[in-house]
Order: sequence, then C-alpha cells, then structure tokens
Amino acid sequence: VQWEMAPGNRAMGPTNQEASGQEKKRLPPKEGRVVDGTSVERWRSLWIRDPPWRFRARSEMRLVVLAMLVLTPTGWTTRGTSAQERRSCDEITVPMCRGVGYNFTVMPNAFKHRSQDEAGLEVHQFWPLVEIECSPDLRFFLCSLYTPICLHDYSKPLPPCRAVCQRARDGCAPLMSQYGFAWPERMRCERLPAHGEEDQLCMDHGSGQGLVTTPAPQVARPVLPLQPKHPVHRSPDTPSWSGAPNEKLKHGVTVGCTCGGSPLVSLTNERSQGHTNPLSDCAVPCHSPFVRPDKRTLLVAWIGLWAALCLATAMATVATFLIDTHRFGYPERPIIFLAVCYVFVSAGYLVRLAAGHELVACGGNSAHVLHASSAPALCTTVFLLTYFFGMASATWWVVLSLAWFLAAAKKWSSESIAGFAPYFHVAAWLPPSLESIAVLALGAVDGEPVSGMCWVSQHPPAAQRAFVLAPLALCLALGTTFLLGGFAALLRVRRHVRRGGAKTVKLERLMARIGAFALLYAAPGTALLACLTYEHGQAERWLWSLACSCSEDTCSGSEPQFTVFMLKHLMALLPGIATGAWTWSGKTLGSWRRFYRRGRPRESFSTTLIKIITAGQAWCWLHSEGGWLPIFGS
Repeated sequence: VQWEMAPGNRAMGPTNQEASGQEKKRLPPKEGRVVDGTSVERWRSLWIRDPPWRFRARSEMRLVVLAMLVLTPTGWTTRGTSAQERRSCDEITVPMCRGVGYNFTVMPNAFKHRSQDEAGLEVHQFWPLVEIECSPDLRFFLCSLYTPICLHDYSKPLPPCRAVCQRARDGCAPLMSQYGFAWPERMRCERLPAHGEEDQLCMDHGSGQGLVTTPAPQVARPVLPLQPKHPVHRSPDTPSWSGAPNEKLKHGVTVGCTCGGSPLVSLTNERSQGHTNPLSDCAVPCHSPFVRPDKRTLLVAWIGLWAALCLATAMATVATFLIDTHRFGYPERPIIFLAVCYVFVSAGYLVRLAAGHELVACGGNSAHVLHASSAPALCTTVFLLTYFFGMASATWWVVLSLAWFLAAAKKWSSESIAGFAPYFHVAAWLPPSLESIAVLALGAVDGEPVSGMCWVSQHPPAAQRAFVLAPLALCLALGTTFLLGGFAALLRVRRHVRRGGAKTVKLERLMARIGAFALLYAAPGTALLACLTYEHGQAERWLWSLACSCSEDTCSGSEPQFTVFMLKHLMALLPGIATGAWTWSGKTLGSWRRFYRRGRPRESFSTTLIKIITAGQAWCWLHSEGGWLPIFGS
C-alpha cells in the first residue's frame, strides 16, 4: 500500500482499490451537512449489513497474517530498522471514523484498546452527539483518540491538539450536562499537548487542515482555525467581524472559544459563577489587558483632576445658594440641584481613587473584576454615588429645560413655576431611585477593568441598554425639545419687542443665561451618550478577541480606543464644573461679602467713639515735644 500526501499535510488514504467502490459509499455524512431521514436509514442498513462483531473476523485474519510475518525466519536483517517499521498500520474499519481526514490507524490506542472492534463499540456511544453536530470537531477528536493516526515515518503517538479538545468540549459539554452526563475525565483537555509545543506534535482539524506536522513557533496567543457550521455571508462593505460574535451552533454553543487561558479568568467556585459573553463562568481580569500600566496611571490622574475640580465648583455653587437662598428662584433653581448631584458624583470618583482599583472593582481579589450579584459594600457605594446621582442630574436637566420653556415660551412667572416644585422633585428623584433599585435587585453591577469604577453590567447587554442608554437618550430628547421651544419663543419676543424697559432686558438676559447653561449640559451629555454607546456596541467584540481564536485579519480593530474612556469620564464630570459658571459673577462676591460681615460682631457707638479719641491722643503725643496735648479743656 502506498501513500499520497495532499497539500495541507492531509492524508488522502491508500491508492489501492479497496478505498474505492462500495467502501466509499459507507462514509458517514460530511461535517456541516444536515442528516435527514434517508441518511439515518442508510446508517441503519449499514449497521445491519456490517455489524461490529464482524470487525473481529477481519482483525483476527490480520493478526494471523501478522504473526506469520513475525514468526517466519527471514535469515537476514536490515540495518537501521526502527520500531515504527515493524508495526502494522491498519486501514480504519470503524464506520464513524471513515473519511475523518486519514485512513490508517494503529492499535493499541490511548485507552488500551487492542483492536478496532473494541474501540468501535465504545466510540459509537458518542454517535448521538456526532449526529446532532453539537461541535464540528467532536468526530475528529473522538477518532483521533480511539483510532489514532498511523504514519510509517513517525513512531511517536500523534494525539489531537488541546485546542481540538477544548472546542469539542465547549460545544458538547453543555448539552451533555443537560442530560446528567459530565465530560469524561479521561478526555481532559489538559492532558493533551498544546499547539506549538517543542518535541510534541499534535493534530488539528479545521479550515481544510487535516494534520499539523511541524511545530509552530511559540506565540502568546496561538492562532487556531475556526470552522463555523453556518458561514457568515458578508457584503464587501461589511467589516470582517460583523456577525461573527453571533455565530453559534445548535444549543447556543459558540465554536472555538475557551476561557482556560490568559487573560480571561475561569470561575470554578459556584458562588462566583457569572457570565462574560460569549462564555459562561468566565470573568474579565481585574485590569484590562487592552490598557497598558502607563495609560492606567494617566487615566487615574485624569479622573482625579476633573473629579476634584468638579467637587470644588459644585460645592461652591451649593454654598452660594445656602448663604443667599432668595437669590436663586425659578426657573434657575434646578441648577442648584444639578450641583448637588455632581457633588455626590465627584465624591464617588474620589472614593474610588482613595480606595484603589483592586478594592473597588475587584473586591480585593486581584484575579478578576466583580460581576453580577457579587458586589460588596464599597463597590455598591461607588455605584450608587455615580449612577443614582448621575441619572438624577439628567432628570434635573430636563426639569431645568422645562422651567426655562415655561418662563420663555409660556410667560410664566417665577412664583407660578415655583408652585410646581414638589412635582419637579418627584419627577427628578423617583425614576433614578427605581432604576437603582432594579439594577441592584437584578445583580447587574460589575466592576470596570479600565477605570476601576463600579457600573451597570455590560453582560447581559440588555441591562446597559435599559438602565443607562435609554434613560439618557430620553432625557436628552426631552430636554432638547424644551430648549428648542424656549429659544423659538425668545426669538419671537425679540422680533416683536424692539424697545423694552429695563425689566424686559434683564428678563431676556436671565433666560439667555439659562439657555446657555442648558446647552452646556446638552453638549457633554450627548458626547457621554456617544461614548457609552460605542463602549456598549464594542464590548462583546473586545471580549471575543480575548476568548476566541481568530486570525489577525479577523481580530483587527477589536481593541478599544483609550481616548474614548478618557473622554467618557470628562464628559461625565464637565456639567458639574459648568454649574460653577452660573455663580461666577459680581453678585456672588457681594453675597459672600455680606455673609462675612454678617458673621462678625457689631460694635456699639460708644466703643467706636473711644477708639477715635484714643487714636487722636496718640497722634498728638507723637507730634508734641513733651507729652500729651489737652484735647478736652485746659
């Protein structure tokens, strides 16, 4: 029997006539082809016509021939004869392993089966999993263990690569667990060699490659071929990754993705089980692998700078309101509550900086970030300070825009708008409260591996859309609508009233200031929403680039832009700094001057008169020749 090797190092089988004719008709269905009723009947007829017990006769005949060849004295020896040349390579007779990518095997296998009959009876127990195609690598993986490949010029065992085992396990183990079966212990993937190990070859199957025959150079993340069951049809304008994260086999199992290696962390403790799309029980490391240590230091300094500035300006605004309450009436009163919200938002950032990345985002565990329903008190505190008051600031901005619209477009007085103040408070504080309670009840609080904050979880993505993106978009839409209505009314007033009194000019100036401040919130709010949308849309793709094997072209552009994270935190704090601009005026200096004077004790008239007389006596004594000059009398 002679061998022919096709391109890609795939064994094509013997060239004799046994591999043709009726033998080819017995090949099992190719991978990726749907097994219909006709195929099942064909397999059933094949099983009846050629049952496993007939394999024994063939094996016994081969053993007899082999014994005759070994026991017959030849009377001569060949120098350099190896053990591989003395062993026999048998054609594969197990039906499930025919056409798997090679045609010859050798016994015993890894499970000490002495014949293909024994191996065939055991490997066919996995036939239901192969039939439903829970993983395209399962058939090749099983056959490479039960009917290992036999090469005449290679004497060592050639097991499957660890990646093949992991892909088969990730595809079929969830389905097996549904029926109470665990992945076999003797098929543990850790026992198999990894692709590229020195002095140890292994087989991999996929993307047209049948056999790996040369060790690849060591790399940090070896590139493994993927072979999805349903190819993704992309247009020329569509990026190479579009739709790839959604490519799953039956039962929702993704092909080619593992959580066993760096940088992702596998969760083995049941109390810490979580979900990192696309793999379950898999966590993101404490520090993002996409951000270098120097950039992490820069981000911490960046957040600390803007958080401290936001806290100082917001507290100054609140303090100015407390010392001169009557100065800030409606419609500008919501600016004060905006400042209150940003006092707590900036405090949440500063708590994170004071406690540290690992203690807040990772709970003191440096292995992985906190995930759903496992956030401790410190992480929950940071989340409530930043999320609750951040959402409340958005609703107060809507209230500010509404009050400005009522004053500018509807000509409501300050007293009329102030009459609705209780309703404004309910509308501003109730929705963020309900949202925060819902997020905590659903356990949708995760640590962020980039900033070290605690925020709404990205997995599942519905939590981010329901509790962050949708509320912010709704507030921006409502606030912008009221702003445009107010500006339109202000333009109509200026068109009809050419010459107004001083009070009219002051009112228009006040409304213009409120509108400008509202725009100062709308611009950062829109930028923040854009950054959050970008992060939400790309988060799954970034995780896939870590968990799944892909080529360089497929994973190109799958790393986040660091500037987006810096811009996100700046836009989250910038409106709080803008609240200070409202109080930067001469009136504020006057308010603080009056407050300072109000705090000092007043002097009586007699005390003031005595001070004046004493000062005069001292002046006269200094300018006289011998002593005091008489001021009162002789």
